Amino acid sequence: MKLSFFQTTIEQRLVNLERTVTELKRLLIASPIPSNWLEKVTGSISDEQTFLEVLEYGKSLHYADKPTDETSE
Repeated sequence: MKLSFFQTTIEQRLVNLERTVTELKRLLIASPIPSNWLEKVTGSISDEQTFLEVLEYGKSLHYADKPTDETSE
């Protein structure tokens, strides 16, 4: 009896997975693919101030794990 429940669960999960893959394929085919990375990101940040804030945030993450060199200060 437990095996039957397990089998049903696997079959249900497989059906859901197949539906999801089909939907992802449909979306992938329907969306235009830019020829290069620049086309993908162009216009993604609408104003310069936001862009500068994102750069600063990225820098802070980049340097967050680096030890500070107390001798150079």
